[in-house]
Amino acid sequence: MKTFLNTTVVSTPEERLPNRWLFVIAAVLMQLGLGNVYAWSIFRNPLMSLHGWTIQEATMPFTLCVVFFAVGMIVAGRWQDRVGPRIVAVTGGILLGAGFLLASQVGQSLLGLYLSYGVLVGLGVGFAYVTPIATCVKWFPDMRGFITGLAVLGFGAGSLIVAPLGTALISQIGVYGTFAVFGVAFGLLVMLTGAILRNPPAGWKPAGWTPPANGPGSKDQRDYPPSQMARTFQFYLLWIVFLFWAGVGLMVISQAVPMGQELAGLNATVAAGALGVMSILNGLGRPAFGFISDKIGRIGGTLLAQAVFIVTLLFILPNARDFALYTLGISLIGFAYGGSLSVLPAFTADYYGTKHLGVNYGWVFSAWGAAGVLGPIIGAQVRAATGAWVGAFTILAILSAIAGLLILVAKPPK
Repeated sequence: MKTFLNTTVVSTPEERLPNRWLFVIAAVLMQLGLGNVYAWSIFRNPLMSLHGWTIQEATMPFTLCVVFFAVGMIVAGRWQDRVGPRIVAVTGGILLGAGFLLASQVGQSLLGLYLSYGVLVGLGVGFAYVTPIATCVKWFPDMRGFITGLAVLGFGAGSLIVAPLGTALISQIGVYGTFAVFGVAFGLLVMLTGAILRNPPAGWKPAGWTPPANGPGSKDQRDYPPSQMARTFQFYLLWIVFLFWAGVGLMVISQAVPMGQELAGLNATVAAGALGVMSILNGLGRPAFGFISDKIGRIGGTLLAQAVFIVTLLFILPNARDFALYTLGISLIGFAYGGSLSVLPAFTADYYGTKHLGVNYGWVFSAWGAAGVLGPIIGAQVRAATGAWVGAFTILAILSAIAGLLILVAKPPK
């Protein structure tokens, strides 16, 4: 007998452990609640109308939320590696719920909204986001990429549910009433699903699965703490690849509506419809590329995503003159971009082990935060300088090619 996370389990082949798919279900539900951050735009215009704020002022809460999301992941990752996922996930739910509830009371001022939504909600999302990823990777060493993709599928799909729900609530009870409802609903959802999470016992492996003799999942695989991971050149290669990979996707996502209006002559409503299709493909790309990388390798999955980017950016989007071709182009970008959020966590586990996966992936994930700045800036600046999107597409295609070349030399650390 042994005690594991305050639960007594029997260390025998017949020990009663929960079905590991339970943690995948919990992960998807938790990520649906966390994906509310993608729906900030439903609050922006009502807040501008209520208080006369500028678009920059009304966008800053979202920017701060993304920054503290990344910060929270690093802090929570280190904490989770020490105490397990449950307490960290529940803490994330508390911070998330408290942030929304506080915003409903003090969000009439910019400072109040920056602190409540930008800092507290951002930290809550960051604390909770990393826990189901690290948990599922440990329960599924035989299909790390695919399971990671399923675990983060809900985050991308969350906005498809939250946006129409939030819009309806705002029309009925206003912005601040909606903040309060979101605080209770999402806070409870994250806390309840987080309370389910637990790591497998030491040495556990799926029935019928034999770890490879060497490499990821083998008994000889080394677990790197972050200080040692930072001494390997592969960490910096993965970080740059993630930066470029996510940067391409986030640039197109951030500019999808105005690009559709300029390239294909769409009105704003139709262009938003194309963005909705892209969002669906973005979510599906996460488990799809995770599955692909399990079958052909992480490097192969990465190269495939970069190839999709290059073909789309150089040949499809520059010639997108109607709704169908434009929707196809941005959907391919969204599909390939989604793969970055499943392949990079699996890369991190493969190269640096699972013992310190929470904090290690937190550091790798910081590239996503940087990409949220890099990609949109490149798109906006090149578009402004050249008067056309083709120049931005060319630069992004070059970044994709560089990412493909870098990943070829990112062999596992020895």
